[in-house]
Amino acid sequence: MELRHLRYFLAVAEELHFGRAAQRLHIAQPPLSQQIRRLEQELGVSLFDRTNRRVELTDAGRAFLIEARLTLTQAERAAHVASQAARGEAGLLIIGHMASAELNVFPRLLPVFRKRYPGVDLAFQLLGASEQFRMLHEGQIHAGFLRLPATDRGLTVTPIVRERLLVVLPEHHPLARRRSLMLRTLGSERLLLFPRRHAPGYYDALIAMCRQAGLDPTIVQETTRLHTALSLVATGRGISLMPKCVERLKRPGIVCRPLRGPVPDTEMGVAYDPSNRSRLLRAFVAVVDEVFKTGR
Repeated sequence: MELRHLRYFLAVAEELHFGRAAQRLHIAQPPLSQQIRRLEQELGVSLFDRTNRRVELTDAGRAFLIEARLTLTQAERAAHVASQAARGEAGLLIIGHMASAELNVFPRLLPVFRKRYPGVDLAFQLLGASEQFRMLHEGQIHAGFLRLPATDRGLTVTPIVRERLLVVLPEHHPLARRRSLMLRTLGSERLLLFPRRHAPGYYDALIAMCRQAGLDPTIVQETTRLHTALSLVATGRGISLMPKCVERLKRPGIVCRPLRGPVPDTEMGVAYDPSNRSRLLRAFVAVVDEVFKTGR
């Protein structure tokens, strides 16, 4: 059974006249009658009651009509979606990201992308940099957003967002009364960080920055989840160093203070496999470049 057989059947079922159906289909009546008989033989049922005066659907024909319409509609939709996907306008993109991308990347990026490509579905996975690199190489995700510095052979990594670092403190901490802080004032404070494997380059940069300021940080807790880290700070477990975007959460029980002095900014980047020829990915990267003005 082919889609054209369903179209022949649909024309006869709607016209209830073989002559008019043949005209509608731009074919001769005898071949149309022959195709309908072959369809009935294949199905093993009669779809029409034929007399000299009229053509009527049988019970089997009425049931088949419902399914034939659904099948043809779905086939047309499938063809449309395939055409959209070939142009990079439909399909599924799987995006890996670190938690802070939900604060400083997605609010700017996603409204633009979804308006321009409403037929593209986006799926998100919370992943560290190392996991993103592995899954990009294995083709399990299409693009990733991660903290820099981070490099991986064979992947393109482009900076897109630069932010100041903040000290995140419990609201009743003695240092919370100050408007800004120097790294050296943190002294022997207990530090909450993410595991090094989550973003090795970023982790090492933070530790090096602390040591350059004369601090030997004591890491008392590691967590990959931003909200968990903020909750631990609020309960007095320690303090943390985080990008400025965390201020947007307005989390009760904590205060955020900027760092003074020669403190490097932190950057978020987008990573993808340049050998991936997906038009969906190309469209996504183009919007990222446009929104964040990467200059590529």
